[in-house]
Amino acid sequence: MACKLEIICVGNELLIGKTLNTNAQWIAKQATAHGAMVRRITVVSDDVNEIASAIREALKRKPRFIITTGGLGPTFDDKTLEGIAKALRRKLEINREALRMVSRKYEAYAKEQGVEKVELSPPRIKMATLPRKAKPIPNPVGTAPGVLIALKETTLLALPGVPLEMETIFRQSVEPLLKQVVGKSTFYERSIYVEGVMESSLAPLIDKVMKENDGIYVKSHPKGRESMPHIELHFSISADEAGKADEKLQRAIRQLSSELAKIGGKVISGELS
Repeated sequence: MACKLEIICVGNELLIGKTLNTNAQWIAKQATAHGAMVRRITVVSDDVNEIASAIREALKRKPRFIITTGGLGPTFDDKTLEGIAKALRRKLEINREALRMVSRKYEAYAKEQGVEKVELSPPRIKMATLPRKAKPIPNPVGTAPGVLIALKETTLLALPGVPLEMETIFRQSVEPLLKQVVGKSTFYERSIYVEGVMESSLAPLIDKVMKENDGIYVKSHPKGRESMPHIELHFSISADEAGKADEKLQRAIRQLSSELAKIGGKVISGELS
């Protein structure tokens, strides 16, 4: 059974176009490479009700993992944990383990700056105030811990929005969870580039190759104009063995290349993605 995953990104800055949503792209690429199947990416505002609604809707679809990014910091608009608590009907409470993590970070910052006393102010304590039964995840780069909540069918993971923090926590704490669930399955891909044939003419050839090559997915990506077509054909498959996966990819590529030649298409290059 496929390991399904959903990504929920929180932040007004994403919705108004101020910030490019690189977190979603990065997580999707990493998760796919490890054999998970990303089923949906959702972006919501810094609003408790919007966050809670997105979480509830995702849980109804029963993915194995839900990963949120953003909204874990100390400011007024960091509302992800409040939204998660509302979605799960759980109280927010100071998590002692998370508080120790936050405290140690500020003690380290104070030491670097030559300051003796560190005050755990309300905004700082806010980062250690988690939904009940949540587990904090160490943040080696920043201050706000990540959060893990194990539910009946879904593991919910809340990661910071700062890319370096999110990526570090993902590699150290999320990736092992994915590997444990997915097992040996890995995502394999290859692209070829085609000229001299329109995408509309490619469509039936792609359908044929996919039907005759079990597990192979082919996606066309036009790079030029319809009158001067230059198209990337992206082949992918998830499999347990690299050798068999590559064999299936090569077979599908040879078949589609042969079909293209019949209608005047030309494969101009092929490379591993």
